[in-house]
Amino acid sequence: MRGGRRRGRGPSDNADGGDGRPGSEIVERVVYINRSAKVVKGGRRFSFSALVVAGDKNGRVGIGLGKAGEVADAIRKGGEDAKHKLVKVSLRAATIPHEVLSAFGGAKVLLKPASPGTGIIAGKTVRAVVESAGVRDILSKSLGSKNAANVAKATLQALRRLRLREDIFRSRGLESRLKPAEARV
Repeated sequence: MRGGRRRGRGPSDNADGGDGRPGSEIVERVVYINRSAKVVKGGRRFSFSALVVAGDKNGRVGIGLGKAGEVADAIRKGGEDAKHKLVKVSLRAATIPHEVLSAFGGAKVLLKPASPGTGIIAGKTVRAVVESAGVRDILSKSLGSKNAANVAKATLQALRRLRLREDIFRSRGLESRLKPAEARV
């Protein structure tokens, strides 16, 4: 593979991940590649779409879709789209703060926090999203549709709905109720 770049397999060329902050290396993972065909007078014209998940494994994750006439171009466009759509999610240590159920289209995703050492119990699409976000211990179940794009979007929607106890107390003006032992993350 001369002159090419390896995607999603290690640190990027620059240490800041392209967003200007040191130590926040963005990793990309290709979740799904779809080939579609258009029938023309001379035969079939193929085009490709790639669903890519990008994240810094420290609470930021995004999903992007790229479409092009070549697979490599579709992956590149999907990666750029995912990096532009990075969002911050609330995590507690190596897991999520509470159970959450989310649906997107026909896909439903259930995420549950897990004790340390459990690992990621999830299917391929959910695993790609939660690993990119930085979750190391989680239980999940994907229900309904198996459409990779909708499952990935339902997972991201579930992660965005997560809130830490401290944030909920602060939003309700109950900051004084936090004891020093509970305030730790």
